[in-house]
Amino acid sequence: MQPYKYNPFNHSGIMNKKLAVWGKVKELNELKETTYTPKLLFSIWGGVIPQTGTLQRAQADTILSKTTHKIIVRYASGKDITQDMWIMFKGHRFDIKFILNPYFRNESLELFCEEVIE
Repeated sequence: MQPYKYNPFNHSGIMNKKLAVWGKVKELNELKETTYTPKLLFSIWGGVIPQTGTLQRAQADTILSKTTHKIIVRYASGKDITQDMWIMFKGHRFDIKFILNPYFRNESLELFCEEVIE
């Protein structure tokens, strides 16, 4: 039996979460004006990995947190994702800041996101 060999490009073990990809869709309203409404575009499987987190203090004892995550999806299912979309997972919204195709291998996409606390 061969010993387990780590493969940094095999993310199949962590892509076990159902993610909803949202975006703004162009529509005409009842006044025939163009509006952009948020809409669920599609769902994909992926992995959510926390990266960094910071707390910032502002005036009047206000605390602001900034948490970044890396979301890994398969290339074929995520190739239509753009930076103006966002990911929803368990009621949390993740705004996409950057999309990376590691080593241009077209196997997976890494979406660097910032969690939005509303």
